[in-house]
Amino acid sequence: NAMNATNETYKSSIHRFTLGEAVVSTIQDGAHIREPINPPFALDKTDEEIAQIAARNNLPAYGFESSYTPTIIRTGDQTVLFDTGFAPLGVDEPAGHLRRRLAHAGYAPEDIDIVAFTHCHPDHILGVMDGDKPTYPNAHYAIGRKEFDAWSSGQGIPKQRAGTRDIFLKLIPPLADRMTFLEDGDSVVSGLTAEAAFGHSPGHMMYRLESAGKSLLVWGDVANHFVFSLQYPDSLVGYDDDKDMAIATRNRVLDMVATDGLLVSGFHMPFPSLGYVERTHYSYRWTPASYQTRM
Repeated sequence: NAMNATNETYKSSIHRFTLGEAVVSTIQDGAHIREPINPPFALDKTDEEIAQIAARNNLPAYGFESSYTPTIIRTGDQTVLFDTGFAPLGVDEPAGHLRRRLAHAGYAPEDIDIVAFTHCHPDHILGVMDGDKPTYPNAHYAIGRKEFDAWSSGQGIPKQRAGTRDIFLKLIPPLADRMTFLEDGDSVVSGLTAEAAFGHSPGHMMYRLESAGKSLLVWGDVANHFVFSLQYPDSLVGYDDDKDMAIATRNRVLDMVATDGLLVSGFHMPFPSLGYVERTHYSYRWTPASYQTRM
């Protein structure tokens, strides 16, 4: 039955759990198969080295799956959505499914109180509008001030991101009257803090949830691949707008997450996009949080 198959797909693209007194849902907006691996990843590695890394990690050497997983946190009486995925597209499209899948996580678009952006690349902002109407009609918005200012002015935006800047200018400044501009350390709602993680984009933000002694870091695009970014954090990545700053941020955040044993929600980590960072003798490894999902 095609309908049941579709419903099963939805269920397998929603992951919902309790963290302290908060309820966290990760919802897969979709995924694209991208070829090759270099670029965008491992720009400093030869094809042979990439093939060896892929083989060691049980991955194909010719390409990778790029998946997109926004996070929703219900804390106190506030429902916060982090990033919006791609624009809502048809059922058969590879991505753009967040709005349709909300219902399977128990939410309607009207229930979203705050949309908090990690940064302004297309896969994070396109879904903020549905045609000419805001997708989340009751939402207030939160964004890093540095991020908003950089894309508004174009200063420090690399040439290859000109198209991204056009998308930003069309979608985000019109929402400015409903927007809170965040500095490093600012509170979004009680127990939820914005933290600077610049580099992947000029003013990229992470968000840390603290609830009843439990913590979760929504790290956005600090790392864009669970193998190539974590095992080789010093490798240049084509997606990073300021590559050197992104490497410094990646190393700092991976060290912090590994040291503190922090649970992470990573936008491009393999669904359900939740896990821990384990220190290895030479770098890091992603450990998916897949055990005892109902506890």
